[in-house]
Amino acid sequence: MSISLKKRVQEMGLILPSAPEPAGLYRPILIVGNQLYVSGQGPVLNDGSMIQGKVGSDLDREEAKNAARQVGLTMLSTLVHHSPGDLKIKRIIKVLGMVNAIPEFESHPYVINGFSELFAEVFGDEFGIGSRSAVGMNLPDNVAVEIEASFLIEN
Repeated sequence: MSISLKKRVQEMGLILPSAPEPAGLYRPILIVGNQLYVSGQGPVLNDGSMIQGKVGSDLDREEAKNAARQVGLTMLSTLVHHSPGDLKIKRIIKVLGMVNAIPEFESHPYVINGFSELFAEVFGDEFGIGSRSAVGMNLPDNVAVEIEASFLIEN
């Protein structure tokens, strides 16, 4: 089963921010065979600003989880904007979630659930949940969360 991404976003009534332009020398997405890789995405808001701050001091767990969901909306926008034609996604394969957290913060998986729950809503539990890592680190420009992912697509 494959899901037309544009159609699914419309059906769900999701409001996506503008897809961010690359901030360096890389491709926002790369398709190799039947796999699609998405470069790290940040939590872009509808006004183009980013959710910033250290989780555990500037942001609490719930605010950080919401930031991770916003990364999911940003990634959906990137997929719709940069994909050729009507992209059909079979399933998510792998997610790497990075949380800009203070050293004492230990709820990284909880934060990244904001992203994972959105993708389970979009693609269903069977195809919207893949393997995942959730780690804490310092992130560029003090963005709260950054996530990269890979997908299986229909050729």
